[in-house]
Order: sequence, then C-alpha cells, then structure tokens
Amino acid sequence: MRFFIELSYKGTNYHGWQMQPNANSVQAEINKALSTLLNTKIEVTGAGRTDTGVHAKQMFSHFDYHQGFDGLELVSKLNGFLPKDIAIHNINAVADDANCRFDALSRTYQYHIIQQKNPFSENAYLLHKNLDIDAMNLACSHLLGKKDFTSFSKVNTQTFTNNCNVMLANWEQTEGELIFTIKADRFLRNMVRAIVGTLLAVGEGKIKPEQVKEIIAKKDRGEAGTSVPAHALFLSSIEY
Repeated sequence: MRFFIELSYKGTNYHGWQMQPNANSVQAEINKALSTLLNTKIEVTGAGRTDTGVHAKQMFSHFDYHQGFDGLELVSKLNGFLPKDIAIHNINAVADDANCRFDALSRTYQYHIIQQKNPFSENAYLLHKNLDIDAMNLACSHLLGKKDFTSFSKVNTQTFTNNCNVMLANWEQTEGELIFTIKADRFLRNMVRAIVGTLLAVGEGKIKPEQVKEIIAKKDRGEAGTSVPAHALFLSSIEY
C-alpha cells in the first residue's frame, strides 16, 4: 500500500531534503523515524529536493507499507520521535501508482527580504538597499511561460531538460518584508535563488528589466546575478 505524508520543516540544520552520505538530511530523519515506528525498513520519496538550508512550509513524500494503520496515531508518534524542526501534518493512503514527485502539477517558492534589522526575522535576508519594486516586477514578466532556465541553474546537474513552465512570478511589499513568489511546474537546482539575485540587480538599477529576457536566451549561468542566501527561501506549497 502507498501512503502520502504532508510535512513541513525548518532546513537550517539539514543539508537539504535528499539523503547525503556524510551529512544529515530531512529525508534521512523521516526514514529513520518511520523504520523505527513501523519496525521495518522504510524509504520515503520526496516531491522535490530542497537545497541545504532551505525550508518547506508544505512538502509531500510517499512510502510503501504492507498493511494499513491508524494515520492519526502514527502522525502523533512521528512528531514525538522526530526533531522539533520537522513536523508531520497528515498521512493518507493513496493509489498504488500515485507519485508525490511526478504527479505534482506545480510548486511554489517564496523568498523573504527585510530592509531593517529585525530580531524576529531570522529566516529573512537582510538587505540595506533601496529597490525599485516596479522594475523588479516588470522583469518578472520575462520569466513567465515555458523556457530554458539554464542561466539560473547550477552547472552539471544531469537533468534531462532545463525547461520549466513558470506560471507566476511577482514581488509584494508587506509590512516589514519584501516577498518574492514564484510558481512553476518544476525547478532546477539553485534556480529560485539565482533568479532572486538577478531581480535584485534590476531593483538596484544594475541591469534593466528587459535584460532578463536576454539572460534567459543566452543559457549561461555566468550571465545571471549572484545567488542569494538559502536561509530566506521557503517551499510554500505543492499542488496535485
């Protein structure tokens, strides 16, 4: 039988979602907890692979187990067993061929920026610069649609394709924070952080909004801006 897990985590203490040979990961913690509680080896599959230090407000994974169980009871036991920075919200039985990674229709990320020091915003990027938000949003329009995002990806990632369909990209000024939201069918490694760094260069007046279109066309990581720090990036939702 196959089961979907809905969870969230603070990524500060982990080298990303995916299992690592010499470092701890969120996937490793969940595998260990489930294997202990269900008394058999369990390996979960994640809906994506967040990088080191990146957080998830909503993440899904799936695993197979030979029999049913009380989902609420297992959620409670897992939350007691797992570290405080990983929370399990739901576990539900699904079709045997359901796949949390390949069945996902979209994923949404958010990046948080503060422009004044705030002791309660440890998961936001402090940036003491004046930014032209209108120019940044104009640049966002060039990200929309299905495009090759090689210019915003780490090199040598061995992906089959670097094409992604971006459905939404915008900046919003809230009280005390500037938030970038981007929604796409898939994301490349480091893609969101590289895009944010490039859009910040637009906001600072270093490049023009229309140059983002040229950066995409060149398919060269060296053409895009510097990647922003990971600690302010959140996987905020996944749609099925």
